[in-house]
Amino acid sequence: MNKTILITGAVLGLLAVLLGAFGAHGLEKFVDTESIDTFNTGVRYQMYHAIVCIILGNMSVLSPSSKKRIFYFFLGGITLFSGSIYLLVIDEVLGVSLSSIGFVTPLGGFLLIFGWIFFIISLIKIK
Repeated sequence: MNKTILITGAVLGLLAVLLGAFGAHGLEKFVDTESIDTFNTGVRYQMYHAIVCIILGNMSVLSPSSKKRIFYFFLGGITLFSGSIYLLVIDEVLGVSLSSIGFVTPLGGFLLIFGWIFFIISLIKIK
């Protein structure tokens, strides 16, 4: 599982850099500044959690089941939180209204929060 967490963290980090570059250099012609700022929020949260996944995959003090639970919360949170932000911003570019998926963003946020809560609990349980 450690290898999966590490590779996923690295891939998410790479994607964050690529999406950040797209947000900085490709979106400015299509959306307003506020939308770019929103897009960058998704990129930032993705990168933060990609780095944490790399740290998590290297931690030997946590049980495999704790790592797995934290990882899946973070992965689900990144997918729903950042992914929905990306889609909501580029819907203008695609000419498709995706506003109906707006409820997904806070669900992703809750998954990220639960991931951190389980991370903290797992750290407290270290003997």
